[in-house]
Amino acid sequence: MDAPALVCGEVRTCLLPTRDAVGERTAERLLRLRPDERVRLSRRPHPHALSPDVLTGVDCRLPAADGAKVRAVGAVAARAALTWGRVLQATAYFSAPAGGPDRRRPWGYYLVRPGVLVPVGRLPQRSVADGFLGDPHAPDLLDVGSIAEGLLARISRRHLLLDYDAPLRTVGTRLRWAALPAPAGTPARLVRFTVDDTDAADGLRTAELAVPGDVAPAAVAGFCEDLALHDWVLTTVAHKLDGVPSGAAGQDAVLTALRPLVEHLLHVWMPGARVDPALGPLWRTLEERPGFTRQWENLVQRVRDQMALLALRPRADDAPAVRRTA
Repeated sequence: MDAPALVCGEVRTCLLPTRDAVGERTAERLLRLRPDERVRLSRRPHPHALSPDVLTGVDCRLPAADGAKVRAVGAVAARAALTWGRVLQATAYFSAPAGGPDRRRPWGYYLVRPGVLVPVGRLPQRSVADGFLGDPHAPDLLDVGSIAEGLLARISRRHLLLDYDAPLRTVGTRLRWAALPAPAGTPARLVRFTVDDTDAADGLRTAELAVPGDVAPAAVAGFCEDLALHDWVLTTVAHKLDGVPSGAAGQDAVLTALRPLVEHLLHVWMPGARVDPALGPLWRTLEERPGFTRQWENLVQRVRDQMALLALRPRADDAPAVRRTA
């Protein structure tokens, strides 16, 4: 099979529904999706658990911006990741070659190519990439977002391991991405990254990448998981800060809003720590525009300033009593 002409996927990101961050043993049990493969655990540069891939067989049309009917057959790969025992992600992704057999082959032909969707005939990669990023909803089109969401639900239903008492209310995000081959001899490039402005807390994020042909699809998925993780943390902290009340009367409310951010989210920020070196230029682009780390440092400073003001401001119930005289 030729090198991928297109790699696409979707990442769903949310807060693990439990009061405290889970440890390695619990993370391993949560992400044990297959009995024949182990969960990959690591402690450096931060605690991280990655499930083995699970496969979903599909035989359906791919979305195409120009309306072309592109049929593909194969198995979509899906996996889950848990960072700091706190942030849960599920990713469904596939790669596709530039062309395949003119007729559908028996399932055995496709099952030996896990994570690959083979088109019946030629693949119009530009049209399919644009159609995929357009968030299609037609019932006969491939929907990798539903596969990722189903994996999140599968993990979240493990009631014996979760207490469903999250320390703060958050909204999940979804990142839909497509990667096309970069011109020979050129580095990886972030072509575009957009956020749906209709609802910044829950809108669809889309990313188009150009990556060298020798970068594995799983590595591309890893970069998109890293991007989705940091976009979710940035969005969540910004959303919580926007709702923090001001004034001395709201001291308890301010502390209630800020404490979970300090205890559970501020230490998560470490962009690019697990990204394939060949994809490092993608993060450098994000640091230039829209400036992820600059935005993050601004939010962290706001949290610290608010906490400092709380420490300096006397509480109303600690104020000395005023003695009235006749």
